[in-house]
This record gives sequence, structure tokens and C-alpha cells, in this order.
Amino acid sequence: MSDGGNAAYGRKSFQRSRAHFTDRITADGRDGWPVAAGRYRLVVSRACPWASRALVSRRLLGLEDALSLAIADPIQDDRSWRFTLDPDGRDPVLGIRHLSEAYDRRETDYPGGVSVPAIVDVPSGRLVTNDYQRITLDLATEWTSLHREGAPDLYPEELRDEIDSVMADVYEDVNNGVYRAGFANGQEKYDAACARLFRRLELLAERLSGRRYLVGDTITEADIRLFTTLVRFDAVYHGHFKCNRWKLTENPVLWAYVRDLYQTPGFGDTVDFDHIKRHYYRVHSGINPTGIVPLGPDLPGWLTPHHRGELGGRPFGDGTPPGPVPQAEEVPARGRP
Repeated sequence: MSDGGNAAYGRKSFQRSRAHFTDRITADGRDGWPVAAGRYRLVVSRACPWASRALVSRRLLGLEDALSLAIADPIQDDRSWRFTLDPDGRDPVLGIRHLSEAYDRRETDYPGGVSVPAIVDVPSGRLVTNDYQRITLDLATEWTSLHREGAPDLYPEELRDEIDSVMADVYEDVNNGVYRAGFANGQEKYDAACARLFRRLELLAERLSGRRYLVGDTITEADIRLFTTLVRFDAVYHGHFKCNRWKLTENPVLWAYVRDLYQTPGFGDTVDFDHIKRHYYRVHSGINPTGIVPLGPDLPGWLTPHHRGELGGRPFGDGTPPGPVPQAEEVPARGRP
């Protein structure tokens, strides 16, 4: 089985390990990797919630021309994420068939497996980082010289303590909580994970009942991190991971909140429901040994009115929405409502 972020499925319980390659790409290049347009390539799977954070952040900040994008097949083989969506099964920039090749050029016998998101140094073909917790924060704060005009501040300095606190709870109970429930190997572990998950969702619904966004009156990194789990909730976590006390569509506040974000440029235009469903239901063979991918849920509801604008808030603050999705990065019709 596999997951975008580093994960371990031990006999005792599900554990997510820290990223092994934690070099940072910074404005001053202090780790040896300076921010530079065109030097790096972001490798993602549209199926992976951890990688989807980077997709959303890159779009909102307008980094498409500065940081090129490689999209892996949602179905892995025994060598990890593969580039079978590209002609001849090779990434056209890196020239490799599997993301593991970039990892191997950096280090052999590395722990933690091959995960996305990953940023690769194009000239050397070596992995720079797979630190899914840090990548988006650095895109927001270290890549500012390459941000588009009108890019939002996704990690405003005056709100960072509150953002960090909210993100910590979301990570522990929601982002990671769905996996603890889905990969639980005993009833008590499952019950505890599921109870904790839905209690946190209820608290988040209370928080969002009178405010449009999680922190402040604009979109921040906290919203990105919650969105990438919520957008997958009914499609895979409710059934596949048994997180089924209720569907997201049955919670008026969270369903409206996630639709609001989905309909905001930079969010929904990165989501591929086809990739999401095929990855989870076909790759996690221990949970779904038949590999059957369900037909539902129906998707048109994602485009229905949400009325969240009545709460106020300014999605991009003093900035502007991102421009159109580059044609080569558009989500195919089968993955959209």
C-alpha cells in the first residue's frame, strides 16, 4: 500500500514518519538551494492530499512559470510513483520513468520510501526535498520574488501563531486522522481515531459557522490544509476509510465551506476526482482487495451555490485571483464535476 506523505503501517498502529529529505529552497540559499526560476520541478500526484497542498499553493501564488510541474500516474508500481501519463512513460524534463530515480541520485538506501510532493533539482536530477509540511510554507514566504502580481499572503506573519495552532489540530485529528481510522488494525484503534476525527470536524464546523475562513478574513495555509482532506472526504474517506458517521454533504457548514473553496480559482481547478478514487481504491489493496472503484458519489453538487460570501471575508485579501490554468495542467473532464 502507499500514500503520498511518508507513512508506516505497523502492527501496533498507523504512523506517519517525518520527511527524510528536509533541505529547504530559500531566498538566501542557506541550504545550498537558492530560489531560482526554472531550476526546480515539483512532482505531485493529484490523488495525494499532501501533494495537493503544493498544487493549490503554487496556483494561488502564480508560480506556474517559475516552478514546473510533473504529474505522476495515480497508480503506482513496485518502484513507486511513475510517469506513465507522459509520452514514452518518461517525465519530459527530468527524463526519468520513476520518481525513485531522483531519490536514488540524492541518496541510496534512504528511509521512508518515495513520497510526493517532491521537488527535484532539474540540472542535477537530484531530489531536493520531500518535506510536505515545509514545502508550501516556503513557497509562501521564501519564493516571494517570483510570486505573481496580486498574489495573496497565505502565511501572514501577524497570524502565524494562530495559523500554526489551527493547522496542528487539523493535521493530528483530520489530515492524519482519516488514515488512522482507515488503517486501524483493531476495533479500539478505529473507534478512537474515528471519534477524534468527527469531534474535530464538529469543532471546525462551530468555528466556521460565523466566519468564512479558518484564520483572519482571507484564505491562508490553514484553509489549504483542511481543504485537501475535506475535498476527498465523501469520495474516499467516508467509504474506503470507514469514516462514515456522516458524510460531508450532511454537515451544512463544512459542506458550504469546502464548496466555497472548491469554487475559488486555485482550489477546485487542481482537483482530479478520477485520480483520487482510482488511487485509493486500487492501491490500498489491504483495505479494498478487489480493486473495484465505486461509481459515486455524484459530483455536480460541488458547483452549487454556497452563500458563504454572506459572512464577509476577502478570499485574496488585497490581491487578486490567479489567472487561467495553463492548458497543459488542466484537469481532464472525467475528473471534474
